[in-house]
Amino acid sequence: MGAGNVIPSVIPRADLFGNPEHTTPSISPDGRWLAWVAPHEGVLNLWVRPVDTDDDARPLTADRDRGIRECTWAPDSDHLLYPRDQGGDENSHLYAVSVASGDVRDLTPFDGVKAVVIAQDLQITERVLVGLNKANPHLHDVYELHVATGELVKVLDNPGFLGFVADSQLNLRAGVRPNQDGGRTIMVREAGGEWRPVLTVDPIDALSTVPLGFDGDGLRLLVMTSADVNATRLVWIDVDSGEHEVVAEDPTYDVESVLTDAATKLPLMASFQRDRLHTQALDPEIKRDLDTLAALDDGDLHVVSADRANATWVVSYIHADGPTASYVYDRATGRARFLFHDHPRLAGRLQEVKPFRFTARDGLEVHGYLTFPAGIPEKPLPTVLLVHGGPGARDTWRLNPEVQWLADRGYLCIQVNFRGSTGYGKAFTAAGNREWGGKMHTDLLDAIAFAVESGYADPDRIGIYGASYGGYAALAGAAFSPGVFRCAISLCGPSNIETLLRAIPPYWTPMIAEMYRTVGNPDTEPDRLRKRSPFWHVNDITIPLLIVQGANDPRVPQAESDQIVAALRGKGLPPEYLLFDDEGHGLARPGNRMRFYARAERFLAEHLDGQYEPESA
Repeated sequence: MGAGNVIPSVIPRADLFGNPEHTTPSISPDGRWLAWVAPHEGVLNLWVRPVDTDDDARPLTADRDRGIRECTWAPDSDHLLYPRDQGGDENSHLYAVSVASGDVRDLTPFDGVKAVVIAQDLQITERVLVGLNKANPHLHDVYELHVATGELVKVLDNPGFLGFVADSQLNLRAGVRPNQDGGRTIMVREAGGEWRPVLTVDPIDALSTVPLGFDGDGLRLLVMTSADVNATRLVWIDVDSGEHEVVAEDPTYDVESVLTDAATKLPLMASFQRDRLHTQALDPEIKRDLDTLAALDDGDLHVVSADRANATWVVSYIHADGPTASYVYDRATGRARFLFHDHPRLAGRLQEVKPFRFTARDGLEVHGYLTFPAGIPEKPLPTVLLVHGGPGARDTWRLNPEVQWLADRGYLCIQVNFRGSTGYGKAFTAAGNREWGGKMHTDLLDAIAFAVESGYADPDRIGIYGASYGGYAALAGAAFSPGVFRCAISLCGPSNIETLLRAIPPYWTPMIAEMYRTVGNPDTEPDRLRKRSPFWHVNDITIPLLIVQGANDPRVPQAESDQIVAALRGKGLPPEYLLFDDEGHGLARPGNRMRFYARAERFLAEHLDGQYEPESA
């Protein structure tokens, strides 16, 4: 293949993969403050300002390492809470920063311990519930945390549950117990502390059954579940009688998210991710709000934050071909005030993302998205198949910088929600069980065949790229279908399913039955897992590979990349290997991201004849 074409890129990598200018806005429970994430001296940090003015914005943290990417308001409105790990190891500590002073405190200063927020209630301002796997690395016990003082008091030894739900008094009232067959049981707690089952689901419903919260009286539990139906719906469960009341459902698509009122605890809206996001109002007043907001912007509307009184919302409009726009919305007046775009430099420079569907070889309908380059005459195009991670996840209609990067460099970008992806009902997700390297792989091949037969893709210039499960898919493409792909890029991709399953983080252990059911059991079927593992088919790999790994990755350990790199070197087909000592599962540091994408686009250009920006740019 040729060496590609050096261009003065239409969209520089720095614009595509640099830090957003603003992201993840949220309003304080008392409605006085806005917080968001933005760069401070080149690193993502937390910022605040009063909600009623565009002035007085100030950085609240001064992280100089991997940055801060998420936060939540403490119920007192005086502190922001955020997780931070070391080098990507995912053993996150929980930090609090004072809005008034900027003082930062590590609230869970325990080495090797992962902290998670279990529950908080905006009506209870002084405390939250957190989980710590301090006593047992496999389970998170529950502690009451007084944010102002940092005092931690254990309130429950975890009896083997995956998670918990508290009531309006912040009492632990429900939990999720994994069952030996891979199913799950939602348990409710009696006044005396005893636990009893209220809903047991089969393995096929396990991942889609999630308790969300109690009503104000603690008599009903709001649950997302696919029990008795195909697509996950929203139901109330009476905790005494066990009776179900359906709140929201779609015959084809799963409930994706729910917004509840902080005071009444009642659900206000439910969203379903179809080709585009569809949000259903569950209250007439909320419908008026959604109608008003729909007239403001044609993007997919997300209500991302609300104050304690549910009087002020922060809303964001997602666009696949442009930046996200965020506003503050006053429900009483129906007026929205613009806040910011997350990536304003990309406005007007991106390509349309088009939903498509095709029929897989066994008759299953599969959905995805196509993004074409701009200004390219109609002809078969060099193509990159971009495979999402998970695999229990899905691609959605949103701004994906990697998609736009590939289109900008002259490639048709194909995204496929192959079987095993979520969002399309439990039958579609379950169709991916035990199909790593099997039908999940052939769905990807069938998407390529669709694009070739449609005249979109050049069959001689097709690459595959992905991260996490997508990285596995890239290695599998190289090992199992070398005649289809010209090259492959794997970012933190497992190469050996057997060794991957034996090296899971300890706090994933309660879910091991589910993992064995959906992927395979290394103790009872190692031969089958080896058959589906690219590492054991390294002699069949004939195409160039770029392999990328974070040394601190707890999900896909470095050994997964090291072993296949060594095997490829041993057979005389050495891959390009980028190992980042200061990264985990993915690339968080901007400098590392820039180094990877520079190398990746040159790699693709070399083998697919696309365009690239010089690495020094």
